[in-house]
Amino acid sequence: MRTGISPVARRVFDGWNWHETAAVSFADGKVTGVIPGKAAEVELIVPGLVDLQVNGGGGVQFNDTTSAAGLAAICAAHRALGTTSILATLITDTAEKTSQALAACAAAHAAGQLGLEGLHLEGPHLDPRRKGTHAEDLVRPMEEADLQRILAAKGSCGHLLVTLAPEAATVEQVARLVAGGVQVSLGHSDCSAETAARYFAAGASMATHLFNAMSQMGHRAPGLVGAALDAGAVSCGLIADGHHVSDLAMRVALRGKRGPGHVFLVSDAMAATGSDLTEITLNGRTIYRAGGRLTLADGTLAGADISMLEALRNCVAALELPLDEALRMATLYPAKAAGLPEVGRLAEGGRADFLVLDRDLALQGVWIGGSPWGDEVAA
Repeated sequence: MRTGISPVARRVFDGWNWHETAAVSFADGKVTGVIPGKAAEVELIVPGLVDLQVNGGGGVQFNDTTSAAGLAAICAAHRALGTTSILATLITDTAEKTSQALAACAAAHAAGQLGLEGLHLEGPHLDPRRKGTHAEDLVRPMEEADLQRILAAKGSCGHLLVTLAPEAATVEQVARLVAGGVQVSLGHSDCSAETAARYFAAGASMATHLFNAMSQMGHRAPGLVGAALDAGAVSCGLIADGHHVSDLAMRVALRGKRGPGHVFLVSDAMAATGSDLTEITLNGRTIYRAGGRLTLADGTLAGADISMLEALRNCVAALELPLDEALRMATLYPAKAAGLPEVGRLAEGGRADFLVLDRDLALQGVWIGGSPWGDEVAA
């Protein structure tokens, strides 16, 4: 059995607690424990980051390069930025493109693609009133063929997550998806809190990019935002780039989320992340990159120009969160929300995926399955 040990860190965070002057021990790519060390060689060791909403990276957009090779490129781009586990995300597209995405993910999963935990289908079954950057001519209600296509793919793609709106899918369809092992998230919806509650009761267990492209929380009409924060079994993705949601709103949401569900970080990264591109395309439309934002020509936000590690730093700096809680939002909480027990923590039997960070939370090293990855990583 191949065994090893990480560098000794001044502090190791295992997903729950800190360990002083410690290292991660592993065997055959799995964590065997966090053990005491003698003298620190590095500052911090933390679990690899987990991102449940990755549209692209490294110049590759999944909608445009819907193949196992495209997924490999996207995974590599985010791995270099500290994200070791992703759900590749297909933004609203045609039925044919959805089939291609499912096939590509199945092929990549069968080949053991490093870092690919599964697929997130964000649309096309959304409310056009809350379409955001999704192409309105591709948004449509869920039909039986759509449901069967998704159910047939379960088991071949790893974890399968579907974002839909109550306006475009029935409670019964949600219940059938969940019974078939598919996770459902509510998003891109103008539904009432009462409607959202019915869909949560049917098994929807997540809300997609909280606050964005959804009915807002009013004092008499709490909307999807209020319903998601109040539903204890529901977890909520959050884009912490300083553009999608104000710092004040994020602080209120974090204080107000009812457990055991959590608010967790997502990047909503597009092809520009991990590249020097100034423009990308989606469904034939140009997306412009400037000032830390990605927008359509009319100013509509079109995904985010941020990595998970940058989002984590924002939570510490702008939201003044304790580092351990910010780390949980980028590791443990998304892994728990998606039911991924092997990642997002450094527990015995889990994958030995971890990061080495310096005092400023700059990336110094990425370890995958107990082995250092790459000659260089991006700070």
